[in-house]
Order: sequence, then structure tokens, then C-alpha cells
Amino acid sequence: MTSFCDGAEITVLELKNQLDTGLNALLLDVREAHELNICSLKNDFHIPLGDLADRIQELMDHKEKTIIVYCRSGRRSQIATNYLRANGFSSAFNLQGGILAWADNIDNKITKY
Repeated sequence: MTSFCDGAEITVLELKNQLDTGLNALLLDVREAHELNICSLKNDFHIPLGDLADRIQELMDHKEKTIIVYCRSGRRSQIATNYLRANGFSSAFNLQGGILAWADNIDNKITKY
């Protein structure tokens, strides 16, 4: 199991370092579908926050895997992370600052919106 010092959150720098060293994590994008056309990280799953409760079964095969949840700024992904953890996904982590923080600190080619 992967654990991060910030409890149920991970910074973009921590995620980048973990991915660079081979972290086998599932990235879950909880933004709305129209946001995917603006910019995206590597997406393993896209489930909008409003659909998560109805679609949580889609993630059950990954329950023991590290799941990094992200959105635009980190608010929706924090709600999703809390929901996943409350439903037994103990290795779900919120990406602090979301895709905006990734654009600011990791990849400035990502379109900010």
C-alpha cells in the first residue's frame, strides 16, 4: 500500500515523483465531461462527481489499488475522496489543487481554465 504523509491528500509534486518512480495508481477524474476537452491528465477513469454514487461499482476491481482523485482545483476531488474512503477505498487520495496545481507546478502546457 502506498501512503502519503498528508493523510488523504497528495501534492502534485509528490504525485509526479511517485509516477516517475513507477507508482501503479489509478487516476480518477471527477470533472464534468465538457472539461475533458479543455485539458486532462492521464485518465484511467472519468466519473463526474455527481455520478460517483451511482457508478462506484465501476471502481470495485480497483478497491485495493492506490486511486488518485482529481478535478480542476481540488474541491470536487476532495468530496469524491471522502466518499470513496467512507465506502472502503482506503487508498484513495485527493490531488491537492487539482489540475490547476499540476499546470502551475508540473506542466505549464496544460490549459488553465
